[in-house]
Amino acid sequence: MKKMDGIEALAAIKEISPSIPVIIMTAYASVKTAVKGLKLGAFDYMVKPLDMDEVLLNIEKTLNFQQLKVENKVLKERLNLEFDFSSIIGKSKKMKEVFEVLVMAAPSDATILILGESGTGKELIANAVHQNSLRKDKVFVKVNCAALAENLLESELFGHEKGAFTGAVTRRLGRFEQADGGTLFLDEIGDMSLATQAKILRVLQEGEFERLGGEKTIRTDVRIIAATNKNLEEEVENGNFRKDLYFRLSVVPVQLPALRERKEDIPVLAEYFLKKYAEKNNRLLRGFTPQSMDLLMRYHWPGNVRELENIVERAVILSREEYITPEALPMNIRQTLEKPQQQETDSFVGRSIKDVERDLIKKTLEQTGHNITRSAEILGLTRRGLQYKLKELGLK
Repeated sequence: MKKMDGIEALAAIKEISPSIPVIIMTAYASVKTAVKGLKLGAFDYMVKPLDMDEVLLNIEKTLNFQQLKVENKVLKERLNLEFDFSSIIGKSKKMKEVFEVLVMAAPSDATILILGESGTGKELIANAVHQNSLRKDKVFVKVNCAALAENLLESELFGHEKGAFTGAVTRRLGRFEQADGGTLFLDEIGDMSLATQAKILRVLQEGEFERLGGEKTIRTDVRIIAATNKNLEEEVENGNFRKDLYFRLSVVPVQLPALRERKEDIPVLAEYFLKKYAEKNNRLLRGFTPQSMDLLMRYHWPGNVRELENIVERAVILSREEYITPEALPMNIRQTLEKPQQQETDSFVGRSIKDVERDLIKKTLEQTGHNITRSAEILGLTRRGLQYKLKELGLK
């Protein structure tokens, strides 16, 4: 075999398999050689003598990048089919208003704050924004801020140096570095500690941070999309969320409606999920009976679109007919037709007004995912009025 230098070996590798990431290591360094290697497709360039920590960091960086590249390729193929704004499922007036805002905001670099109850599709919307942005060819990275303890979340976001804390045996890149040039989706940001909020604010303001245990300032260019099921205005008022960060995040606020607030979308969503899971499970199903669709329309959907998807998937698997019948639906949904209005009225007889109020407020809070502002609107109270009632009735 012919003897090759690093550049020739790189060219040969790329000719055989262009997708393989390559790091060049050489003792003969020059700007010209480095540029040539990078032009030929090298991921990075290292000069001997090598620092093993730097080698390990570069390998980790390369593997992380490659993994994100593969994940984003798969995601992009799916998004190209499913997540153009014109084809996202939802033709109700409320969803059309959401789409109008997103279509205008997506091509910009503006920070977007997606608000909505659990299960309303916040991550899907974030994906669609990225797919329709100028960063769509770069990575989309997601972090669930509620899933990690504070110290682990900071390490996840900003990375850490070797020895930064017990168990930090190597240097680790954080999500801000991995998402450089792309989009970082911070899900459940309302659950983030005040200390971590301060660091996020600095990145938004200055575009820089340090890894845990590190002194080197790292620059990053990311677009941030944040999401939460909490009322951040209330969290700010209660001292749980920074006001300055809230304003930084909510350059473009987007409120996703609960499924019960856009019931006209239920039939099209249900039919979409039916087709999706019928194909996945190799089932021949033609649709829903009028009775089963009526049940879906009457149900209050505390779990929103995610709950609807799960219930349709279950019905597809359990159905024995060519149409989804009420028998294929869970008992809690079938009971929506089995509870006559008179029964609800009779349940108030012989009870004190306070007891009735307590039950009514509890049910409303459950239906809104314990959103105080929305519950107050439904009950015809001010937010402070509802808070007073909660205290008076021993519900808070």
